[in-house]
Amino acid sequence: MRTGSKSSHVAIVTGANQGIGAATAKLLAARGVAVLCAYLRLPAPGEAEDGDRYHRERSVDGNVVAEEIRRAGGRAEACEADLSDPAVPERLFDVAEDRLGPVDILVNNASGWIQDTFTPDPVDRFDRPLRPVTPATWSRQFAVDALAPALLIGELARRHRARGADWGRIVGLTSGGELGFPGEVSYGAAKAAQTNYTLSAAAELAGLGITANVVHPPVTDTGWVTDEVREFVASSPATFHVADPAEVAKTIAFLTSDEAALVTGNVITLR
Repeated sequence: MRTGSKSSHVAIVTGANQGIGAATAKLLAARGVAVLCAYLRLPAPGEAEDGDRYHRERSVDGNVVAEEIRRAGGRAEACEADLSDPAVPERLFDVAEDRLGPVDILVNNASGWIQDTFTPDPVDRFDRPLRPVTPATWSRQFAVDALAPALLIGELARRHRARGADWGRIVGLTSGGELGFPGEVSYGAAKAAQTNYTLSAAAELAGLGITANVVHPPVTDTGWVTDEVREFVASSPATFHVADPAEVAKTIAFLTSDEAALVTGNVITLR
């Protein structure tokens, strides 16, 4: 990664210690954006339930990503914070402004991913553990994937107005389909809520020069993709690729660029 010329833009990217978030942070930094890498480490693999590689990657310290960006000549800071705490969004903006400058790009990538279901099935088709929908699964999923993005969008808009800014970019990440998300029902519902918040922001914040879009990635190898998953994708008429996080990051980076000034209020499905 080689960092290009500096810009005046500052981004918060959530879930930036691995996967799509890390790839997005690196690409934005390579294009001259200063990046706050917000992240939360999952338990180490020995303590985890759902697959060693996925949890190993989710347990990476976000400072590793920030340091890689700095070594390449970019500007980045890392901040570990639990987005299920409603006080965190304001704190992330405070940290970003203190260390990097006013934030005008927000990438809501983090997920509190939990697999829950209305069925009695103990595992899904890929042998991943399922659990019933409970207040705990709902609360965790919606806190990170719906409430936190809404509060982050609100904080961006509030500070944007206060300083009289006229340029901003919001990108959310979603998943699921028209028939919900069987086997990951709270995840799908929370992502649908985040999509609605983001599209509302596109309408309400357009006059402030802020665009807001949602990216629906294809199956992306962020540590959970197995040979069985690849076989499923190859045989599916609706899924075409298993993407690398860096491929998804290119679309996100485009949506944060000047070239995407007229692109707003969209759910962009990648296949």
